[in-house]
Amino acid sequence: MSKPKILVAREIFPEMITYLERHFEVEANQQDESWSKSQLIEKLQGKDGAFTTGGDRIDAEVLAACPGLKICANMAVGYNNFDLDAMTAAGVLATNAPDVLTETTADFGFALLMATARRISESEHFLRAGKWTKWSFDMFAGSDVHGSTLGILGMGRIGQGIAKRGAHGFGMKVIYHNRSRLDAALEAECKASYASKEELLRTADHVVLVLPYSPASHHTIGASELAMMKPTATLVNIARGGIVDDAALAVALREKRIAAAGLDVFEGEPKVHPDLLTVPNVVLTPHIASATVPTRLAMAKLAADNLIGFFKENKPLTPLNPAVLATK
Repeated sequence: MSKPKILVAREIFPEMITYLERHFEVEANQQDESWSKSQLIEKLQGKDGAFTTGGDRIDAEVLAACPGLKICANMAVGYNNFDLDAMTAAGVLATNAPDVLTETTADFGFALLMATARRISESEHFLRAGKWTKWSFDMFAGSDVHGSTLGILGMGRIGQGIAKRGAHGFGMKVIYHNRSRLDAALEAECKASYASKEELLRTADHVVLVLPYSPASHHTIGASELAMMKPTATLVNIARGGIVDDAALAVALREKRIAAAGLDVFEGEPKVHPDLLTVPNVVLTPHIASATVPTRLAMAKLAADNLIGFFKENKPLTPLNPAVLATK
């Protein structure tokens, strides 16, 4: 029997291509070209499945043009690049890569919080520019992390990981807001207390965003929410671009309405709002929260195993729309 045909839409580890080739006829984008929608549609012709990343948009137009497509396996925990309703209607399975990046991403979230609170990027730029000629008592004086109040918006696995690092490692008071409240045992494990969104924003010294993106969460943090925060507070976004109104954030940072921000994700990335590039009190990183070699390998393998499990036994590991499986 011939092997199913799959498209790997972005460059991945060569060993993962070899792994996939044991089970599939693979067309891989190892040149890491950035395809337009029409190019992606062209590449998907005749393909049974696709290995995608968060930048590969699968929507109704793509699905209508690719009737042979059966599954898209995302090498990411987030899946706002998928129109899940359209995929379900078309009978195309969607999968993601949760769990394997939880601890690594929580590590990075806390690293970004520390860098933001302690003005690490700002002070490094100052030093590299040759501006450090003498010590002064208030030079790049930031805010304490230990013993402060940590507010987490979005209390899934990554949010819980950040809460544990803050509470157990830094003696922080942790408050959180989520669509649904955690059970009492998990709250106790995280040493976290539930709060309304407004209370969290008004109270927290450091706010970390870890909620998934959806139309409902678009601009969860805008001008009015930033106005609720303390002028000494920091904001960290490791969730998804679009959850923060980047233009409003740039204004708040420039006018010192909040002390600082740390951003790993942006609206319209890889483009970054130009105003964010001109304010000094922001730490900017290019969507690298899960970027360690072991974690990215684990993410790639989970995406590959979802493809293998689907085509071998109709049993993917992490389906997002499992109702589709009943039709296969």
